[in-house]
Amino acid sequence: MSTTPAQRDWFGQPRGLTILFLTQMWEIFSYYGMRALLVYYMTKQLLMGQQQASLVYGLYAATVYFTPILGGIVSDRWLGRRRAVIIGGAIMAIGHFLMASESLFYLALASIALGNGLFLPSLPSQVDGLYQRRDPRRGSAYNIYYVGINVGGLLAPLVCGTLGELYGWHYGFGAAGIGMLLGLAVYVGGGRYLPPEASRREAVAATDEANDAGLALRLRVLLAIALCVMLFRGAYEQIGNTIALWADTGIDRSLGALTIPMTWFQALNPMLVILLTPVLVAHWSRQAGRGREPGSARKMALGAGGVALAYLLLAAVSAGTAAGQASWVWLALFFLVLTMGELFILPVGLGLFARLAPAKHRATTVAAWFFAAFGGNLLAGLLGMAWSRLGPAAFFALMAAVAAGAGVLLGLLDRPARRMEAEVGPDRAAMTTVRI
Repeated sequence: MSTTPAQRDWFGQPRGLTILFLTQMWEIFSYYGMRALLVYYMTKQLLMGQQQASLVYGLYAATVYFTPILGGIVSDRWLGRRRAVIIGGAIMAIGHFLMASESLFYLALASIALGNGLFLPSLPSQVDGLYQRRDPRRGSAYNIYYVGINVGGLLAPLVCGTLGELYGWHYGFGAAGIGMLLGLAVYVGGGRYLPPEASRREAVAATDEANDAGLALRLRVLLAIALCVMLFRGAYEQIGNTIALWADTGIDRSLGALTIPMTWFQALNPMLVILLTPVLVAHWSRQAGRGREPGSARKMALGAGGVALAYLLLAAVSAGTAAGQASWVWLALFFLVLTMGELFILPVGLGLFARLAPAKHRATTVAAWFFAAFGGNLLAGLLGMAWSRLGPAAFFALMAAVAAGAGVLLGLLDRPARRMEAEVGPDRAAMTTVRI
């Protein structure tokens, strides 16, 4: 594997990790900053109906997760990872600034999705090249990198959302574009600390595929899990869609003499990810030490069940306050329960795909994870169209049923998935980090 020359570390890790961390942080800041405003902008500024806005939101979010499948191929075969990151980031920044014109709204969305397709698969794939194969810091590098994703997600609604709500939508979109440019500046300026581009001859060889007898079964199990995750995301991705609408109309956001900006609630999820992840990882480590850690598919089933409970909470609150507005505390509690469930399913599922990916088919296997996100966001948009017809209580109950259904199906896959993990072994657990 190609690695960078020996360099002094920053914070106990290669300098390149800091560069990739900050680049990803600013990209996430731009993406989630724009997303925090999108539904409000469509319904309040462009005067779209709720159903149309939900469908557009779902199509856009789905496309963001579809383009990396094609962008990864372009990056690997023609552009190379560095040029793909720079070109993709520049196209995304242009898209954010195009949001300043209402007539260019759809072109702006297409530009962001297209640029994301080049950027998303090309940046995190450089993390592994910063380390020698047996470097003990290699595993923790991805945890550190993932923090960058959530720091960006935390800052996005607080900065872009606040600017958009208080000073005008275009100020929020402009801040997202500036964030993307800052990320590109960090990446280009720190290029000397990044691993060199690998040639095609240095592609990962199939060193662990001596016995391919179980390959077809492994791929079928992963496909089944991807379909379950797709169903789960139909409910989970409502946090940027119908949950955002409910935060605007169904929640009393008063805090003394202040009114909490509706976009601030979008910051709760990444903040809770940052706070809860160390606690959960420590818990799983203790379980592993006692030989009692659940298998990945079982963890994912529990996570889907947790998200179902979060939506049942909102269904009960909505039914009890049909004639008025619920306290913002209930929405905060919803995000707490939902985030705990999310940590059981999305990062765990990504790690499962990374471990079980056959070396000869790694890109195709990881693309299945993107496909699950693509289909799940599309499903979320379609389900969101029922919001205005069903009303909050019935809609949230429906989302609980969708998440619970995904949990039941994942539970049925626990035994074959556990068997596949045992066959692969722990040495294949090098994590691949993407926007999950």
